[in-house]
Amino acid sequence: MKKPIGIIDSGVGGLTVAKEVMRQLPNETIYYVGDTARCPYGPRSSEEVARFTWDMTEYLIQYDIKMLIIACNTATAVVLNEIKETLSIPVLGVILPGARAALKHSHSGKIGVLGTVGTIRSNAYSKALKSINQDVKVSALACPKFVPLVESGEYEGDFARRIVSKTLQQMKADRLDTLILGCTHYPLLEPIIQEVIGAEVKVISSGEETAREASTILDYNESLAVGDHTPHHRFFTTGSSKIFAQLASKWLQQDHLIVETIDL
Repeated sequence: MKKPIGIIDSGVGGLTVAKEVMRQLPNETIYYVGDTARCPYGPRSSEEVARFTWDMTEYLIQYDIKMLIIACNTATAVVLNEIKETLSIPVLGVILPGARAALKHSHSGKIGVLGTVGTIRSNAYSKALKSINQDVKVSALACPKFVPLVESGEYEGDFARRIVSKTLQQMKADRLDTLILGCTHYPLLEPIIQEVIGAEVKVISSGEETAREASTILDYNESLAVGDHTPHHRFFTTGSSKIFAQLASKWLQQDHLIVETIDL
């Protein structure tokens, strides 16, 4: 089935999920919306997050998508179930796949979660982890400075390293063996986060597990794209198409990406 997979996020962070979907499902076409004009979602109220997420969802529905991936942890925590119950297509979030991957890797049961204020406040990861293993010990930390770093393109270098180091200082004492990047923006900071938290800690990004789940569901529904054809991905942003294209081209390692600015 050659219908596109829709991916939505508060900004460029969901490209970390899109990249993994492209890698695992190279025949699939992706339509991506990044709400960069209203990013970050983390400090916003649940009502705002729900409304903005529905705006992006309704925009993509017009393109007859066959699956929706909510690649924003804050939006997943707030509105995943509501959208799932409303739409007739499969809808995936990123929290449960990330929790499952972390539990698979953890030996001590001491798992850390980094996220936006909204995601950490929701306790969504703690609930997801404990729903699978109630004995797990969860340390959660809100990192409000991380998303602006990524959205501005300053996720490499000494400035980013200073911010990450200062933010993670208190978590280093928790003796974790696994750390979940509970925001899809954070994998762009992963090399620095790994360096700061230590090589003995396994850093988990939910993108790989989410893409695997998408593949399984599409296969089960017999709606995978098959045959030889070149997918024509489309990228939409509510902010600057130029800045989005620069970040997306670098992260996806694709030149000449066409990014359209939209109003929601």
